[in-house]
Amino acid sequence: MAPKTERPRPIHWAMRIATWNINGVRSAWKKGLGDMLEAIDADVVLLQEVRAFQEQAPESLIHAGRYHVVWNPAARAGYAGTALLSKRKPKLVKFGLHNGASDDDEEGRLISADVGGLVVASVYLPSGSSGEHRQAIKEEWMPQFSKWALPFKRKRTPVLLGGDFNVAHTERDIFYAKGNQKNSGFLPHEREWIGGLFDAGWHDTIREKHGDIDGPYTWWSNRGQARKLDRGWRIDYLLANPAAKKIMKDCWVDREAADGISDHAPVLAELDLPRP
Repeated sequence: MAPKTERPRPIHWAMRIATWNINGVRSAWKKGLGDMLEAIDADVVLLQEVRAFQEQAPESLIHAGRYHVVWNPAARAGYAGTALLSKRKPKLVKFGLHNGASDDDEEGRLISADVGGLVVASVYLPSGSSGEHRQAIKEEWMPQFSKWALPFKRKRTPVLLGGDFNVAHTERDIFYAKGNQKNSGFLPHEREWIGGLFDAGWHDTIREKHGDIDGPYTWWSNRGQARKLDRGWRIDYLLANPAAKKIMKDCWVDREAADGISDHAPVLAELDLPRP
């Protein structure tokens, strides 16, 4: 009898990535975030607007053992902040637009890391909707982010930038386009800025999949039954560099997952990665 041979080890493995503005981790947890994360079953979860220091986050999220947790809170309590949850231990973790070289990320708006050969970033671009001062901060951030992102676009390593960019790109990405021409998040120069990222070689994965349709929206106002009527904005993105685009199997917006948990929906993608 011939000796038993082992099956060859698969040379690829599927990785699921989710990005989600959860509008406060403590509030979202009480509304069922933990159960929804289990249902989504992503290998990497990029969170924005966690609004808590790590020691304030739910114990069952931080210490459950399901994820390695990287936290980047804002210095101001109860405000902004990002996090990265990963089933595999992340490497090369960096914070902020200067990769931790200076104290430039007091609002906790950026984490990047290598997870199993995929570089990921959780991004929370400032909003300018509360006034001219915040709009000025947003407009300082935009070109700095473009400069930070450029080397990642050129990498042969697959890279995904996921998060709340607080900009709707075209009239297809916002329900009330005409009524928002002068509002932060849909200003002409903001739209030109995010279009510049795409022109530079970043792939807007959801738009490229769905084509020239309205939405799919990722954020809805709490006013006027906007969610029920699906009158929203598409401001949450998963941007892929060319290397990540080549191995992407699927991407989608999970509107149902957000119901009752956040005013944003998670955006998800699956990639076919070479096994490290």
